[in-house]
Amino acid sequence: MTEVSEILMSILSTIRVPRPGDRVHKDECAFSFASPESDGGLYVCMNSFLGFGSKYVERHHAKTGQRAYLHITRTRKTQKEDDNNSGSGDPPKKKPTRLAIGIEGGFDVEQEQYEEEVKVVLFPDRQEVTSDDLASMPDVVRERVSLSMAGLQAADSVSHTLQVQQWDGEVRQESKHAAELKQLDNGVKIPPCGWKCEVCDLQENLWMNLTDGKVFCGRRYFDGSGGNNHALLHYQQTGYPLAVKLGTITPDGADVYSYDEDDMVLDFKLPEHLSHFGIDMMTMEKTERTMTELEIAVNQRVGEWEVIQESGTTLRPLWGPGLTGMKNLGNSCYLNSVMQVLFTIPDFQTKYVSIIDKIFNEAPSDPTQDFKTQVAKLGYGLLSGEYSKVAPDPGDDPNSSTEPRGDQVGIVPRMFKALVGRGHPEFSTNRQQDAQEFLLHFINMVERNCRSGMNPSEAFRFLVEEKIVCQQSQKAKYTQRVDYIVQLPVPMDQATNMEELQEAERRREEVESSGAPPSAAPRAQIPFAACLAALSEPETLTDFWSSAVQSKTTATKTTRFASFPDHLVIQIKKFTFGLDWVPKKLDVSIDVPDTLDLSALLAMGQQPGEELLPEVAPPPLMTPDVEVKGILGFHGNEEDDSLYSPLLSPVLDDSTVSQLCEMGFPLEACRKAVYYTGNTGIDAAMNWVMGHMEDPDFSAPLVLAGSSSAPGTTPTESLPEEHLATIVSMGFSRDQATRALRATNNVLERAVDWIFSHLDDLESMDVSEGGRSEGGSEASREPPPGPRVRDGTGKYELFAFISHMGTSTMCGHYVCHIKKDQQWVIFNDQKVCASEKPPKDLGYLYFYRRVVE
Repeated sequence: MTEVSEILMSILSTIRVPRPGDRVHKDECAFSFASPESDGGLYVCMNSFLGFGSKYVERHHAKTGQRAYLHITRTRKTQKEDDNNSGSGDPPKKKPTRLAIGIEGGFDVEQEQYEEEVKVVLFPDRQEVTSDDLASMPDVVRERVSLSMAGLQAADSVSHTLQVQQWDGEVRQESKHAAELKQLDNGVKIPPCGWKCEVCDLQENLWMNLTDGKVFCGRRYFDGSGGNNHALLHYQQTGYPLAVKLGTITPDGADVYSYDEDDMVLDFKLPEHLSHFGIDMMTMEKTERTMTELEIAVNQRVGEWEVIQESGTTLRPLWGPGLTGMKNLGNSCYLNSVMQVLFTIPDFQTKYVSIIDKIFNEAPSDPTQDFKTQVAKLGYGLLSGEYSKVAPDPGDDPNSSTEPRGDQVGIVPRMFKALVGRGHPEFSTNRQQDAQEFLLHFINMVERNCRSGMNPSEAFRFLVEEKIVCQQSQKAKYTQRVDYIVQLPVPMDQATNMEELQEAERRREEVESSGAPPSAAPRAQIPFAACLAALSEPETLTDFWSSAVQSKTTATKTTRFASFPDHLVIQIKKFTFGLDWVPKKLDVSIDVPDTLDLSALLAMGQQPGEELLPEVAPPPLMTPDVEVKGILGFHGNEEDDSLYSPLLSPVLDDSTVSQLCEMGFPLEACRKAVYYTGNTGIDAAMNWVMGHMEDPDFSAPLVLAGSSSAPGTTPTESLPEEHLATIVSMGFSRDQATRALRATNNVLERAVDWIFSHLDDLESMDVSEGGRSEGGSEASREPPPGPRVRDGTGKYELFAFISHMGTSTMCGHYVCHIKKDQQWVIFNDQKVCASEKPPKDLGYLYFYRRVVE
């Protein structure tokens, strides 16, 4: 031990004690998905607190010279080691009684299932030092090393601070209506049993309104079960906010729901409110499952194969390279499905997996925060097969041989999810998200991080040509835009089983009027050809401002492909808005083909003899004869307002702006939507919002023509010099930085977003380490080249699709099917199986690859 003591003394200054705020990575390797439970355990650097698996710890030692690592190994406990074991067979798992995590009675947390062993390992000779060994070492060594070990063990792991490890779903807020709740003296008295809905006679899932004592059934669930929404309809008609679930009333309380607050609540006057209708809480017994018990049951079913099985068939688990499952971190199935599909595409494999050693060697000092490193790590984890192993059952003896189960060890993408979601208001949470929105978000991140070299997102990039023809002058206007996804409309009026649907609707209306429970509705059968026709048919624009006739008139807009991508993504627009702007999902079956030929949708460009509309902008909306004090132009100054840019304030329909704001959109975005659609109403403004939500300046203030001069012609003194310097330090020229700041009202964060999303527009401006570009003036500069797109035939074959279960993209579950070696494979988080009957007609996102002739 003398030699080890001397080594520790010599490197004592490199051994740190974690302080509050330090990021401690003690659950996941920075370069792999090794963890303390993996073979070889995890090595935590006692200086940087980064974690490394046995495969990568030597690399870190060689690169940094760091010698001291805390080696953490965890061994799974078997239930035979559990003190609560009855001694005869494996006891059943203790059922949770609270909708909680890490709390007595709640769902168990993983740490309780392991025994942990820690020791210090000194490299390069891998000498080991235990806590007992430190006792015989000098005081200064013993104190520093012991404090570091204890600090690392006690510190919250980064992965745990990013997740909610202790959460109580039963904590409810006091209702704002409880104290002054109005109760009608209508003589209603509720019997202790024998309840039924006053509309449909249902005898379960019943709620009594605490204002008038009326009893109605609860909400209908997405699978058709539950009630018929009569309690909700009663609230909408009367505004009476609180209801109690009959059958859950006990001396300890009951389930109370506030329709106005849209949540389960506490009613501290519940005994008084119940006694008003003749109910004595102290004598009531529970006969119905509480909402908490129902939610616990749902949470216990989330990972079960039966939720998403194919026609009741027994599916064969698969193992090996490219067949690796991903653990659901809590509503992360959208991320799992998208990344499984992306890493079957050669471009992503080549960019991130084929050169993984180079990426890791060039990784920064903190690889956990490096996009390229973490994407490469995920890709290798999915494709290598290293983690495609049978997951041990928590109650199994690890030495016993049992029939393989469907679950895999798989990979746990905590670090990846935290990185790609960082700073995003939705993807940084544990809420369910739209897989299509995440796909676009990830593509955007790839674009930002691939300024030079190969860009795998080019596999999806294509050009769309929009042709607008003025019906009065017959002159045309052509525009092109870049897109990554084809959004395919669902024409419900083209259903092939329309008679069946109409008959079902007629029966539903009859049933509702009689109060009987409704039967299951048939699914609309929509031909794929009808969806394509709806995409390509001309759209009529009723309020088009024509530069040829200098007024509003009618025009037609036709959309075509100006190029065909290597890989085509099609989104079925199943999610739409009802007349009340409430999102809803269309229950449709579409005969999506295995092969696709889009050649007929290729854009033809300007036709011989066709005249183009003049390039004249429409006049801005103005308040007549009202001039606002000029906004100081970039050439002006406070002493001399002769160079002010006088603007007339735009006339905006306040009611339309208010309606959009009430939907949750930013005020400035709503103002722009109304302005750019010419006050033509809520529908046009809503379409503008939905089409521009991904714009970097979506929430930027409305800037009218004349408020600033053209990019590149303005002195830079009015721009924050520190913002310019920051952007120039990233490798962009001063002109590019100026243009970005001009476009985003000098907001640095938005300017950086803008510049990365407009790289193709900036190609004509030289990228330098500083100073002005040598491109000359705007007038003499060549027009910027178009975005880089690949092109080829419009013939495709289906290789993957992502399906969604649930009533909206914000809830439910995602799985994906991928065709591998002519065999369809279903990826359902950690379960990977051969698919017997892939439900291709029920998909949400479809992925096609070009057929090379």
